[in-house]
Amino acid sequence: MHKRFRLSGPVLCLTLLFTLCLAGPAPAGNGLYQYSTIDALLAGLYDGDLTVRDLKFHGDFGLGTFNGLDGEMVVLEGQCYHVTAGGKAVTPSDQALTPFAVVTFFEEDVILKLGRIRSLDELNKAVLAALPSRNTFCAIRIDGRFSRIKARAIPRQNPPYQPLAELVKQQVVVKFTGRGTLVGFYSPAFVRGVNVPGFHWHFLTEDRTGGGHVLDAALNNEVARIDELREFSVQLPNSPGFDRLDLSGDRSRELHKVEKDPEGKTAK
Repeated sequence: MHKRFRLSGPVLCLTLLFTLCLAGPAPAGNGLYQYSTIDALLAGLYDGDLTVRDLKFHGDFGLGTFNGLDGEMVVLEGQCYHVTAGGKAVTPSDQALTPFAVVTFFEEDVILKLGRIRSLDELNKAVLAALPSRNTFCAIRIDGRFSRIKARAIPRQNPPYQPLAELVKQQVVVKFTGRGTLVGFYSPAFVRGVNVPGFHWHFLTEDRTGGGHVLDAALNNEVARIDELREFSVQLPNSPGFDRLDLSGDRSRELHKVEKDPEGKTAK
């Protein structure tokens, strides 16, 4: 004969809470989640305490980098990819750590048909004209055939770290043609110092073996899918390194230097 047990209210609540803790953080809503700030990265904080596993609880689409400023991160359809210097994409361990990342659960709101796009600047202007608002965040996904993608990744660094504006001189530039996906975000101007105002793009080849941070792009008659995001949350690193940073200055010039195709090595 089996004995039956009944859980009282408090015991049941504790049991459910313990189960949820074991399962990990609850998925966020249709908003943008960010770990750390772009100015902290510019200042040389290249070591974070957020794992890839925990990052994926906050979104299935996004971008970032890895501890030691080791290459570029692309998150697409729930899978995280690590693009190393030279453009090769591999799957990182769930325990890999990130010092900066931005993700969301992608749900398209707007479909934009693109004509001939000859540069990244042309792409940015075309998408900007179609945004629901310039004061909200947007995630942008473009799948298609690209006649030119110029992408970069920076080799892993060792402490003591130099500022990002100096390390970007070590970037390895790779050029791609063919099918792939652009993973991008638009952020409004008021997030200066926290995120990258304007557009930030990463690329992943269709076979998921190559990619990087996009410096230039060309495509023709493809479609951009846009997800408008009106919620924005930032998790700050819980570390003495972050607490000691001086983030009071304006690093806009440094960011421009990093984002606007500085000179670097070209992969063979």
